[in-house]
Amino acid sequence: MLVAESEEKKHEKERVVNECFPPLKLSGLSNQELQDLCKELYRKIDIVDDARYDMEIKVSKNDKEIQALNLKIIELKGVKRPNLKRVKKTTDDMLGACTDTSKLMKADFKANLKTVKKEEEKREEVTDWRKNVEAMSGMEGRKKLFNAGQ
Repeated sequence: MLVAESEEKKHEKERVVNECFPPLKLSGLSNQELQDLCKELYRKIDIVDDARYDMEIKVSKNDKEIQALNLKIIELKGVKRPNLKRVKKTTDDMLGACTDTSKLMKADFKANLKTVKKEEEKREEVTDWRKNVEAMSGMEGRKKLFNAGQ
């Protein structure tokens, strides 16, 4: 079937080419007539090449324009992000998603926490500030502060 179709296309192509371009009759022509015929064919080929080149340029311009317009369309549409649904999961479900073995164990986060004892802050006795200022004044007071810092 495919062979028959290809043969038909081949015969059709030959028929169209023979209609458009009749075969050349070169027998009995002198050298001058052959040179004139060659020049005539060369001029026709040149005209066809010019037309082909112009068509290729137009096609490439149109392709670039189409590509630019497609990019503009994509920019105008923008990227659509899908709407995400909120999913409520328990701690057991989250652990189950991470590991298979955790499905067997229940999540007990409080069991692994360290206990912290609160220590009471040491409070200095409140004394009369005037006595304290008098005791700390002068070089002796500065010496006491220096010794206390060490």
